[in-house]
Amino acid sequence: MIDRPPLVSVIMSAYNSKSTIGESIESILSQSYQNIELLICNDGSTDDTQKILNSFQKKDSRVRLFKNPKNLGLTVSLNILIAESKGVFIARQDADDISLPERLEEQLKHCLVNNYQVVTSRSINKLNNKTMPRFSYFIPYKILIKFRNPFIHGTLVIKKELLNKVGNYDENFTYAQDYKLYRDLVDRRIKIKKIWKKLYILNTVNNISNIFKSEQSYFANCVKNRKKP
Repeated sequence: MIDRPPLVSVIMSAYNSKSTIGESIESILSQSYQNIELLICNDGSTDDTQKILNSFQKKDSRVRLFKNPKNLGLTVSLNILIAESKGVFIARQDADDISLPERLEEQLKHCLVNNYQVVTSRSINKLNNKTMPRFSYFIPYKILIKFRNPFIHGTLVIKKELLNKVGNYDENFTYAQDYKLYRDLVDRRIKIKKIWKKLYILNTVNNISNIFKSEQSYFANCVKNRKKP
C-alpha cells in the first residue's frame, strides 16, 4: 500500500440503474485502496435506484449522495460532483461498470511515484471478455485522439487541481464529454499514463454510447473538428 495515501473522490452518476448499481458500488467500496469517498448523483431516476443508494449510505459513511430534481445528463451531474468532492484526485466510475479490486491502488502508484496527473487503464468487455482497447492501445494517443477517443472514460483518475484548471467537463458537450476532456488535456501537453493491466469491467450493452449512438457521433465529430456543438 501507499504511505500516507491522499483522499480519492470517486464520482458516479446514475439514471435508472437499479439492476447494475449495487455491484458497481461494491466494487469501489471493496477497493484495496481504502482512503476514498464515493459521490453518487441520482440524475432524476424513476426506478428504485434511490432506495439502493440509501441502503449503501447507511452501511458506509464514505458514500455521499446527491440528487437532481430532474434528469440533467452526465456532463452536468459530473461537474456537480466535482464541485462537492474533497479529494486530491478524482476517479470515474460508471453505474453499470465494475472496478477490479486493485484498480485505484495501481493507478495511484503511477500518480504518486511517477508524478502522473492523469492515469487510465485497459478494460475487459463484460459482454465477450475481450480486452479494450486492443490493437489501438499500441497507437500513440496523441495521434489516435485526432480520429477517436483513445481512452475508456470509466478508468480515469485525474488530479482535481488539473481538472479544475481545464474547466472540468465542458457542458456544451452533452455527449462525448470525456473525449472533449481528453482532447483538452492533450492540447495542453499533459502526459497521460496508459496502464497495460485490465483494471475495469466495461458494460457495452444498453449504455449511453449505444442508446444515443447518433448523438455520441455528432458530439465526437465536434471534438475531432474542434467545433462547438
